[in-house]
Amino acid sequence: MASDLTPVYADGPWTHRDVPANGARFHVAELGDGPLALFLHGFPQFWWTWREQLTAFADAGYRAVAMDLRGIGGSDKPPRGYDPLTATMDVTGVIRALGESNAVLVGHGLGAGLAWTAATMRPKLVRRLVIVGAAHPRQFRTALLTSPSQIAASKHIFAAQRPIQAEHGLTKDDGAAAVRLLESWSGPDWPDAEAARRYRDAVQIPGVAHSSMEYFRWQVRSLMRPDGLRYHQRMRTLTEVPTLHLHGALDKAVLTSTARGSGGYVNAPYRWRLLEGLGHFPHEEAPKLFTNEVLGWLHDEEPDR
Repeated sequence: MASDLTPVYADGPWTHRDVPANGARFHVAELGDGPLALFLHGFPQFWWTWREQLTAFADAGYRAVAMDLRGIGGSDKPPRGYDPLTATMDVTGVIRALGESNAVLVGHGLGAGLAWTAATMRPKLVRRLVIVGAAHPRQFRTALLTSPSQIAASKHIFAAQRPIQAEHGLTKDDGAAAVRLLESWSGPDWPDAEAARRYRDAVQIPGVAHSSMEYFRWQVRSLMRPDGLRYHQRMRTLTEVPTLHLHGALDKAVLTSTARGSGGYVNAPYRWRLLEGLGHFPHEEAPKLFTNEVLGWLHDEEPDR
């Protein structure tokens, strides 16, 4: 069992450091110089999921930074703050703490929900938005309430509502549940042995399993609670940030039928790309294809609708 932060500090061309933001400390991996591109991971992952993009974006002239979200990897693991408003303040606080006035935000899964929120509520801090393997938060909430197929696909979210049992289920047997999720949500032939080992170790870092479940607990418990209703009311505001929305056609965690149509919440150039043959993790399943798609869109000064 991983008992320390060894999995977090993977060797590579990047630099590891801690950044203070929103009353907490966040671990980041950083590479390159230029305009900031900030990468936000999903579940059950951490910053390392963006290793290929860090190198490619740095080569393309960006300051590429991948952060560990609150409670994950090498970041602080406080007992509270796993609602999207607090976690989004973490993200925008990291942008400021890095000395930047704005960033390209690239978010996957859980991180994509925070990226949507940042672009909606703090649009001046987000230059462009890239969403991967996710729906707009309001659209996902509706699917959790009304779509039998998405409800079935989200059984991990509902299973997370069981205190202690959910954490134990994620970490037992050397973190085997994390690999089962990766395999069931991805396209064929992924994850490889290195990725499987890295993510097994990462979910066993003390506090990570509990923090991960807290994000999912808020999603369900807030469905009819005042704080959740206020959040989703605020998210009715249309995003004024140019948005690229990438989704794997084989994604079994967030169904295509759930994600499609999220452009209705964007009052700016919006591009939807369905990636055939890929699942929930296109940035890892086909990193070159994914990276070329994103960089090509970013280099387009007038992204089309």
